[in-house]
Amino acid sequence: MHGGPASSGWLLVALCAATGAYCLLRMRSPVEEQRRAAGGEALMGFGMAAMAVPAAVFTPPAWAWPGYAAVFGAAALRALWSARRSPHHVHHLLGTAAMVYMALAMAASPAHHHEHGDSGVPLVTGALLLYFVGYVLLSGIRLVPLTGTVGGGASVGWGDRPELARACRLSMGIGMVAMLLTL
Repeated sequence: MHGGPASSGWLLVALCAATGAYCLLRMRSPVEEQRRAAGGEALMGFGMAAMAVPAAVFTPPAWAWPGYAAVFGAAALRALWSARRSPHHVHHLLGTAAMVYMALAMAASPAHHHEHGDSGVPLVTGALLLYFVGYVLLSGIRLVPLTGTVGGGASVGWGDRPELARACRLSMGIGMVAMLLTL
C-alpha cells in the first residue's frame, strides 16, 4: 500500500476516492438495502484511498494502522451480522477482513521493508488475492451486456443504476488486488 511508484499510488487513491464518492451518492437511494450496502462500500472506498496515499507524501503515525484495523474490524462485525440475511454481505465481510489484515501487516512493518529472501507470498495474502482476482473477473463478465439491449422505461437516478453499482464494486475489487500485491 505504501510501496511502489508514487504515480500508481495516486491512481489508486483517485480510483478508491471516486468510488467512495459515488457510493455516497448511492446512499440517497429510496431502497433501504442499497443505502446500507452503499454506506459500507463508501467506507471501503475512502479507507482504501487513505491507505493507498504514497508514503513519500504522508507517512501515517504509528497509531493510524491499529486505528484502521479497529474501524474495519467493526465494519467486519457488522458485515458478519448482515451476512446472516444476504450472501452479498459475505463479500463485504471478506473485504473488511482484508482491510484489517492489511492494516495489521502495515502496523507490523510500518517502513514496509520486506526481505527479498523470504519464502514468497504469505498464505493469507495469497488466499485474499485469489478471491479478489476471481471476484474482479466475475464482476467484469457481469458488466458485459448479454443482448446489447439498452434499459428502457422509467428514468433511474445515478444512485439507483445497478450497472454503476457493479462498476463501483469492480473498481474496489481492482483496488483491493493492487493493494494486496503491494503488501
